[in-house]
Amino acid sequence: MKFPRIGRNSALVCIVMSAPLALSAQTNCDEGAGTLNSAPPQGITTQQVIEKFAAREAIFRQARNNYTYTQDVTVQTLDGNTVDGEFRQVWDITYDDKGGRVENVTFAPQSSLQRVTMTKEDFDDIRNRLPFVLTTEDLPQYDVLYAGAQHVDDIDTYVFDLAPKRIEKGQRYFQGRVWVDNRDFQIVKTCGKNVPDIHAEGKKKKNVDENLTPSFVTYREQIDGEYWFPTYTRADDVLHFRNGDIHIREIIKYANYKRFGAKTRIIFKGEVKDDPSQPPATTKKP
Repeated sequence: MKFPRIGRNSALVCIVMSAPLALSAQTNCDEGAGTLNSAPPQGITTQQVIEKFAAREAIFRQARNNYTYTQDVTVQTLDGNTVDGEFRQVWDITYDDKGGRVENVTFAPQSSLQRVTMTKEDFDDIRNRLPFVLTTEDLPQYDVLYAGAQHVDDIDTYVFDLAPKRIEKGQRYFQGRVWVDNRDFQIVKTCGKNVPDIHAEGKKKKNVDENLTPSFVTYREQIDGEYWFPTYTRADDVLHFRNGDIHIREIIKYANYKRFGAKTRIIFKGEVKDDPSQPPATTKKP
């Protein structure tokens, strides 16, 4: 997100109200979590856990491209506890006959955001990175550190901290923490932020657009008894722009997951999954 670009002849001035309540905003990564046990996992190495969940994430990524769903996006700015600007859109996500994503906007009232504007990076994050996926192919880009075991809501999980090993120009990455179900080896919760931010620092960069993103937490739920799909993302953060601090709140809901009729077979590293668009095969009794 960035401040609106102000034209040289414009009389508009950005005024940021930084109430104490707004400055206390913080995305809560620990909600619903028990005590973190930093002891190594039993009966399996941390590297084996990483390899297993990365392989399962690759299967999940393919599976999700065979489901239609609804994505409800709300982005707000707050002055204290008062919402003073809001962006809202609801999308139906489907796919064309070649498997390409089709985004149909079904609800889009006029945005009332004034102190920030939505950027291409914001929409890319909403579409592709808030439901963070870490596959075997992605692993070389990240340092993955085992943090421990933790009970989250009703699930026992392995916890890992992630950070990009290096940041390549024009690329964006996730930095934060993931919780992995210790039975299904799939990510069930993510908390962190997408990096890098674009800052304007120093007198020579006064006209450079700042593009900052909030920290977020994403929860997944099991769909069709197998895949853990994102269902809820929340961000509640203060973005520290050069011209002042702005309290941002984002809520993204994913709902109505339904298999659609593409004919695909998911295979990864020798692990074969049934076509997620078709009903599971039944076994005949003798």
